[in-house]
Amino acid sequence: MSSTSTPAVTPVSASVSAARPGAAACAAPVASAGVLAGTPGHPAPAASDALAPGDTATPGPLDLRAIGIMLVLCLTWSLQQISLKAAAASASPMGLVAVRSLIAAALLALLMWRRGERPSRSRWRAGLGAGTLFALEFLLVSQALQLTQASHVVIFLYAAPIFAALGLQARIPAERLSPVQWGGILIAFGGIATAFLFNDGGGAQLAQHAGAARSAPAATVWLTTLAGGRAAILGDALALLASVCWGATTVTIRCSALSRAPASETLLYQLLCAAAILLPASHLLGEAHFDGSALAWSHLAFQTVVVSFASFLTWFWMLRRYLASPLGVLTFLTPLLGVLLGVWLLGERLQPTFLLGGALVLAGILMVSAPRYFSRS
Repeated sequence: MSSTSTPAVTPVSASVSAARPGAAACAAPVASAGVLAGTPGHPAPAASDALAPGDTATPGPLDLRAIGIMLVLCLTWSLQQISLKAAAASASPMGLVAVRSLIAAALLALLMWRRGERPSRSRWRAGLGAGTLFALEFLLVSQALQLTQASHVVIFLYAAPIFAALGLQARIPAERLSPVQWGGILIAFGGIATAFLFNDGGGAQLAQHAGAARSAPAATVWLTTLAGGRAAILGDALALLASVCWGATTVTIRCSALSRAPASETLLYQLLCAAAILLPASHLLGEAHFDGSALAWSHLAFQTVVVSFASFLTWFWMLRRYLASPLGVLTFLTPLLGVLLGVWLLGERLQPTFLLGGALVLAGILMVSAPRYFSRS
């Protein structure tokens, strides 16, 4: 999924960093980002999308402007889960993601129409597969946010590059992992085990209070009851499953006709599928609450215009003008900022064992995504 204009980037790291910056931008970068966005969508720019029409510039090294823009982007992506969590009382996370995807898809379709871009009929099956995985990822994220802390969701969600690297290793011979990358995978899984095995369920009380509230979605009440006093661990597990979906999305894009599609086309498939799946799912699961308050509308505007649309247009603009590898490394600020903002804005309390596990996960992901920084020259 890496751009052909950045040969210095290793295949695995390039594929994930381009795939999703936020979270949601995911979508869905092994030098992390999505992403993805999740981040919202997490498509990787194909060779045809490496340069804008009429743009003959060769991507160059980062300058102060690029670093400044990346800091703003990482801050934006890190606020994605924080925003969904903070708005939960006024707007259910799943319903919010569904509506933002629908509106962002309309904005993107309008932009593509103005550019004269049309989705290829030969890629709709691959687009449906990637879009379904993307929708499942955010279905799991929305449930995880109801059960555990946003800072936990951010860390586990950003383990996606590990699963993407393993999937690409199995599917593409050229994506063989180096010893440094295998070491990073072991460290990351050790961090995940540490965060899970020594989790005392401190976030469960918060989830139980939410489940007892009148406005709590039926699915949240059921999951909280099912988990008993370990609701926070269940939420962490759902966030980790969402990470697997993000990784699978990256593999699907890389190993299908979407690898040759413009980034805008891949993102459109993901947004449309998210809206088509999450809108009915939010009603079936009691996650369609939206009280129409100023708080709810402000979070919807942020999620739609800023996260799902503007941030990803900016990300792809950056990929056309700057080398993807250092951009991917900078995206590691996103989960770090997400943890800090969760503590600051939401008053979340982090256990020492989670901090240790999270640090191991991020260190492992960095080793997988940027192995050259850990190898001898």
